[in-house]
Amino acid sequence: MVARSAPESGRKIVARNRKARHEFEILETFEAGIELKGPEVKSLRAGNVSFQDAHARVERDQLWLHSVHINPYEQANRFNADPVRPRRLLLHRNEIRRLTGKIKEKGLTVVPLEIYFSRGYAKVEMALARGKKLHDKRESLKRRQQDLEAKRAMESR
Repeated sequence: MVARSAPESGRKIVARNRKARHEFEILETFEAGIELKGPEVKSLRAGNVSFQDAHARVERDQLWLHSVHINPYEQANRFNADPVRPRRLLLHRNEIRRLTGKIKEKGLTVVPLEIYFSRGYAKVEMALARGKKLHDKRESLKRRQQDLEAKRAMESR
């Protein structure tokens, strides 16, 4: 698992899960490949994806991405797959085992942050996260508002 702070060069971001950073406290991020069918790739390149309640689960020693809606590609008609089908994430076995241990031990979850193309391959940036309580969400909104006000005050001087 590679923890990154700065975005990699040469990647084309298709979609971001904006709610994830609001709903969850991000502890660690990692990159995973995603197994797609042909029409799904074309639809993804067009940006037809939604992250409504998306999450990942470990099932039978594999990591599966659930509830990501990739719209059917218009020109593929009968070859389109189910838009919300579970999609397998491609990680090394030891990475999946490590994730499984953390999920069971600490009550954490795995959520997608963004989908992008890197060197022609569809990738998902995933995060090991802990759900925020309502007061945590309010606190982070308050902190963001204070930072914004401070930045505006500095710029006006």
